[in-house]
Parts: sequence; C-alpha cells; structure tokens
Amino acid sequence: MENKSNALLNEPLALPVRRRALHETARLHLGYLLLGLMSLVVTLLAFPIRAVLPRVMSKRIGRRLVTLMTRRYLRFLVLMGACRFDLSELDALRDEPAMIIAPNHPCLLDAVMILSRLPGAACIMKAELVNSVFYGAGARLAGYIRNTPLRTMIQLAVDDLQQGSHLLLFPEGTRTTRFPVGPLQGTTGLIAKNAGVPVQTVFIETSSGFLGKGWPLLQAPKMPITYRVRLGRRFDPPQHTARFVSELEQYFQTELAHAQLPGFPVSPPP
Repeated sequence: MENKSNALLNEPLALPVRRRALHETARLHLGYLLLGLMSLVVTLLAFPIRAVLPRVMSKRIGRRLVTLMTRRYLRFLVLMGACRFDLSELDALRDEPAMIIAPNHPCLLDAVMILSRLPGAACIMKAELVNSVFYGAGARLAGYIRNTPLRTMIQLAVDDLQQGSHLLLFPEGTRTTRFPVGPLQGTTGLIAKNAGVPVQTVFIETSSGFLGKGWPLLQAPKMPITYRVRLGRRFDPPQHTARFVSELEQYFQTELAHAQLPGFPVSPPP
C-alpha cells in the first residue's frame, strides 16, 4: 500500500519532466530546421552575387550576409527559450585594425556567435564544410579559407589580414578535447608572424556540453543554455612561433581554469 502511495506521489513529478524533455527535443529540431533554411537562403543568394559582382565586393557582401543570418539565428534561439547569449564584449573589436581572433572552442556554435558580431571577419574552416552542400556556397561567397592544404591556408590567411580583415582562427584546430582547453597548434603564431598582426584572445564559457566533442547531434540538452564571450589579452605579433604558442597555451590554461565549462570530452545528460 505504501509503495502504491509513493508511486502516485511521484507520478505528477514525472509528467513535467517528460513534458520538459519533449519541449527541449522540439526546440532542438526546430533550431536545426531553421539553420538549414537559412543556409539554403544564403546558398541561393550566393550564386547570383558571385556571378554578377566583382570578387572584392561579393566577398564583402557575403560576410555581411553571414553576420546578418547568424545574428538572426541566435536571436531566434533566444526567443524560443533555447539559449541565452552575452556577446557584447565582441562589439569592441568591430572597428579595430587587422588581427587574429583566437577563441577556445567548446562547441559548434562558437563560430556562429563570433561571426554574428564581426561582419568583416574571415574564417578558417574545415575543408569538408567549405565543400559541403549546406555551407559551401556561403563560405565561398564570404571568402572563408579552407584549412588544407596548410601552405595555401597560411598564404590566403596572411593575404586577407594584410587587406585589413579580422581572421577567426581557433588555436586548438578542433573542438576542445580536454578541460579547460586542448593543445594549441602552431598555425596561429605562424600566421600572426607572417602577417605582422596581433592575436586577440577570446574566451567562450557555457553551461552545457551541447555540441561539444562527443555530443550526439540529436541529443537535446537541458535548456536554456547560457553562453558568455569575454575578451582576453591581445598579444603582439610574435617573433618566435614555438615560444609564442607555448605562452598562448599557458595563458589559455590559466584564464579558463575557473571558467564555466563542461568536462571534456563531453557526455550528454542521462
């Protein structure tokens, strides 16, 4: 009799939990659907823009189009209660001269957040994304740079920086694989040295491991997820690449040691 009473008491509690999980799953799929639709719009616009306009102009329009779409996408995530964003510190970089923007990389939304606030920024992307059906046309319109082959990537990045652009480059080269930051690659220092530009560190904090390394795409997180982006130290153009990367990694480790971050590699909640 007592067990039956306990079951009856627990039943009302189980219903809101199930309802919340259903709402989170619905918001997850709605967010993916909107991202796909926005990517389709950018793709349909990219072909005529590239065909009609000079390359310099089409690249500028492409980057502003990406910023417009990513900003609206993040706004939609906020309106449907999926996420909360504090990205205001990025606005201080908008009118700054050429530099490398170097954030940690806890999840797949990181580039979306930063590009939503920096309309003139270039971005180094994985080659498969630049070649993909969903993102390729927009990435090529904006003049984003493939991460392979290495020598070509470095030369294109240096050229873009010398034209006055910002360059978004994740020093880890992939999403974070260990807490609080993964091992840094030497690419950031090499590009900064060859282009003669500073490196602006950026720290991304989040309350969830959603879309981190190891998170299944169809696994809904607990919502709303909070994201905060803050600016760190700006390093002068390096003279010695290896020494610079070692100093940069130590700085990231120190600054992120007490940041709000999940453990890496992440695992979805049970």
